[in-house]
Amino acid sequence: MALRGREIQLAARPQGEPRDTDFRLAEVDVPEPGQDQVLIRNAWMSVDPYMRGRMNDVPSYVPPFALDAPLEGGAVGVVIASNADGVDVGDWVLHNFGWRDYTIADASAVRVVDVALAPAQAYLGVLGMPGLTAYVGLLDIAGLREGDVVFVSGAAGAVGSLAGQIAKQRGHRVIGSAGSPEKVAHVTGELGFDAAFDYHGGDVAALLRDAAPEGIDVYFDNVGGEHLEAAIASLRQNGRVALCGAISQYNAAEPPCAPRNLGQAIGKRLTLRGFIVSDHGHRMRDFAREVGAWLREGRIHHRETVVDGLERSPAAFIGLLRGENTGKMLVKLGEG
Repeated sequence: MALRGREIQLAARPQGEPRDTDFRLAEVDVPEPGQDQVLIRNAWMSVDPYMRGRMNDVPSYVPPFALDAPLEGGAVGVVIASNADGVDVGDWVLHNFGWRDYTIADASAVRVVDVALAPAQAYLGVLGMPGLTAYVGLLDIAGLREGDVVFVSGAAGAVGSLAGQIAKQRGHRVIGSAGSPEKVAHVTGELGFDAAFDYHGGDVAALLRDAAPEGIDVYFDNVGGEHLEAAIASLRQNGRVALCGAISQYNAAEPPCAPRNLGQAIGKRLTLRGFIVSDHGHRMRDFAREVGAWLREGRIHHRETVVDGLERSPAAFIGLLRGENTGKMLVKLGEG
């Protein structure tokens, strides 16, 4: 009897905030792996803000998701059949074919991970794409320098929490913004930020000035909009911005009005640079060595918000865009 599996398909392109009806749970046949391919039973999958952009049929750095086809994204699972050298049955692998129970993948499209070093799901968060994003954004894009004061928006999320902690490990003063008093307490407590504020508590520019009265040198932007405008106002001369994400705008039906003070970038000699982490895979070895050591030594902390079941992955994604997660938002698909 052929193996059957489930997958989440994009049923409709969202208008504004995604709804449950934009997704479809389908049952499909799972084929046998071909030459140089493996069959994987997924155990964990990631939902990430960038996926919202791929649900729109617009030109971007990555093709849009197809309608009536399975979504894609980071996942880890166990190889249960292999026709490929170097990837064996029983290996845990990281790949980009999430949103489904089972997947067939070319061996060249998976990476074997060491679950003795860290739990499998860590390779979707602290030791995976979000961690590398934080590392590259701070060190390579923002060019972190001695004495810099760093501001991180979305500081309780998967990327922001790591960005702030990496800056702290390198000896910098770090300020964060988050979406609730509980998240602020997490950021200043467990994560060790020097200061943080709840951006719902008032004008973001005023809250940032109170937290950093002498200004900031680096802004790691996960939010965009009002946060970016506030950061530009507080950046000192020769300040740098790593433009990582703009989650405040992903569901917007109208273009954002902020930042309205971009002209300040001229007089302050600011650098605002966008980046995509997939362009920086060559930095994975340095990242894994440095951040992996801090993780083993207990100097880096990370939280996970876990939703159980493939059928609940759309709800997990919608919740992510609403800020319902602390740390990495994950969906548990099976044993792992």
